[in-house]
Amino acid sequence: MPLGTLDRTPPPFFKQGPSALSKLMVFSAVALFLMVADTRFRITTPVRAALATALYPVQWLVMQPVDAFAHAGEYFTSLRTAQKNEADARVRLAAQADRALQVEQLALENRRLRDLLAMRERIGTPSTGAQVLYDAADPYSRKVVIDRGQTHGIVAGSPVIDESGVIGQVTRVYPLVSEVTMLIDRDQAIPVLNTRTGVRSVVYGQPGPGGDGLELRYTLANADLNEGDLLTTSGVDGVYPPGLPVGRITKVERRAESSFTRIHCEPVARMQGALHVLVLTPVGQALPPPPAAAPAAEADKDPDAEATVPRKRRRTP
Repeated sequence: MPLGTLDRTPPPFFKQGPSALSKLMVFSAVALFLMVADTRFRITTPVRAALATALYPVQWLVMQPVDAFAHAGEYFTSLRTAQKNEADARVRLAAQADRALQVEQLALENRRLRDLLAMRERIGTPSTGAQVLYDAADPYSRKVVIDRGQTHGIVAGSPVIDESGVIGQVTRVYPLVSEVTMLIDRDQAIPVLNTRTGVRSVVYGQPGPGGDGLELRYTLANADLNEGDLLTTSGVDGVYPPGLPVGRITKVERRAESSFTRIHCEPVARMQGALHVLVLTPVGQALPPPPAAAPAAEADKDPDAEATVPRKRRRTP
């Protein structure tokens, strides 16, 4: 077949219609018309509203996975933040609780120190402040160790008191520390005075498994003693100043088969947990020295004085 007879036009499948330039001009004109019409007459507002209403369900369905992912991220972020805030709050709460306990402890210690200073001013006896370091190692005794010793002027036999009353007595003195035997020790005794009746007696330490206390021994069955009577130091021993609170009667046992009454007492001072104490100077050392003896007669003072006196010559009859 000769080449001139071939059809050079594209098949219908590849026909493209108007040219691209024609389409551009037409669509540009339509767009310009629509923009002018929308600006002037607002003709596309109802159309836009209708399309937005029709497309809203589709838009909502499309946005659900995105919203779910965002909400899941916010949930885990808020959960971690809440857990972190809770941990920080617990740490702050523990710190505040510790600080509150320290404040309460300091307030209690301050009050006890004030009471101790008031006791010091009230008794008027030279004293030295001390701090209780620890209890003695012997489980069968009631002793504590304080941080004052010979270098601080502490001597054996010195009374030891707290803000409430008598705790005990210094029994051993070392260069830097001292050992204090408390009133509840079985080997400790102290003369006391019943403030209600004025009767003197002696209180002994009475440790026991049910609790440590004091016992008023060698008291007659007809003695005037009642529960609640306050016992103070009598001052007759030359060690304790008079008037220091010692104990209070808690139980009076009068037995028909015995002529003595068994009297139980509880110490006024805090035997357990005392932190600051006062070590008093024993009354015998605080008293002024006795006055010197009066001078003897001149003849007794100088035995040679008589020899210097001229004797009268005896006359002979």
